[in-house]
Amino acid sequence: MKEMHDFCAGLYPILRSITGDGLRRTLAEIGRHVPLTTTEISSGRACFDWTIPREWNLRDAYVANERGERVIDVARHNLHVVNYSVPVRASMTLDELKPRLHSLPDRPDWIPYRTSYYKDDWGFCLTHRQKESLPPGRYEVVIDSTLQPGGMTLGEVVLPGTSDETVLISTHTCHPSLANDNLSGMAVAVWLAKHLASLPQRRYTYRFVFVPGTIGAIAWLAHNEPQLVRIRHGLVLSGVGDAGQIHYKRSRQETAEIDQVMQYVLESSGEPHTIMPFIPYGYDERQYCSPGFDLPVGCLMRTPFGKYPQYHTSADNLELLSPEALGDSLAKCIAAVEILEGNRRYVNLNPKCEPLLGKRGLYSTTGGENETKQFQMALLWVLSYSDGKHALLDIAKRAEIPFRTIKAAADALEKVELLRPAQ
Repeated sequence: MKEMHDFCAGLYPILRSITGDGLRRTLAEIGRHVPLTTTEISSGRACFDWTIPREWNLRDAYVANERGERVIDVARHNLHVVNYSVPVRASMTLDELKPRLHSLPDRPDWIPYRTSYYKDDWGFCLTHRQKESLPPGRYEVVIDSTLQPGGMTLGEVVLPGTSDETVLISTHTCHPSLANDNLSGMAVAVWLAKHLASLPQRRYTYRFVFVPGTIGAIAWLAHNEPQLVRIRHGLVLSGVGDAGQIHYKRSRQETAEIDQVMQYVLESSGEPHTIMPFIPYGYDERQYCSPGFDLPVGCLMRTPFGKYPQYHTSADNLELLSPEALGDSLAKCIAAVEILEGNRRYVNLNPKCEPLLGKRGLYSTTGGENETKQFQMALLWVLSYSDGKHALLDIAKRAEIPFRTIKAAADALEKVELLRPAQ
């Protein structure tokens, strides 16, 4: 979808970090599309074993040669400075400077992404080709940054449902000028929220969380611990805009309903995909799934982190994002929430032998012959397995009939009082 790609293009130039004005600007842009609220978590606040760091903001950063020419300039690319660098004003030789210069010898034309969130340090990133071409001499080094008490900004969109049982959608917001990781996740989350907001009714409450990676999710969990008991399903969205095939990483529970739903959606698509087991490394699903919470939260990606060469480099740019891939990732998310919304257990109210469906008008559906036959079979499958134990997704998989048809059959049977939702 071009609109999602354009959204990413608008956010791409912003210098983001885990705190600071770039993060706030990003959330403000998200708030132009969906009803976002923000929370500031103060520097120094303990969040389980972590502490919210000082707020970092950057006004300028460069390295200039003896002629005053800026040979490295953050104004040309946000990745040129090590994120969270402390203030520096110094003059030094190339030999003194080189240990502070980060490059990729195996990718000589790409700038790496480096951070120093939790240790006072500084540095610059540049292409290896540029690093090797720097002549001996003295260089002026300036990092005009501030590290001072402030806050970390968390963003949320809450779409109430008929129940306070909650579906959590989380995406990280902290990376500067990296398109797939993770402007893509922000875009898909925003457009999924738009879709859900347009529905006349929602069964679940949906809570979209836009937070810095790792520390942001930890802070959100610490700030919202009392309400976590309401979370029934969850997805972390990251790296969902490249042209690679879809990957879904299971929750720590491995067989949670969200795991079953995502596997069904991907298998039903008929497209190449990979289902990955849970491992305690990756994106913020590892925080939500930590054993003290063990929330049913999986992770949707295309090419997994670290498995595409552009990962955490300047080559993760807008050209890496495919509007078609963004649209496909969104479609998979919409298909998943449609199943979550409709996946209930029912009780057959006429369980002794097969009820006479014709007199109830259930054999008079319109549509093609194959469609009508499939719907009639769906009616029989739903009646047979509506024992309060089998959910509609279980029946769809057992019958090898699309979930949407099984759900339509259940709706029709409930309407003529042959079914009721299980308690």
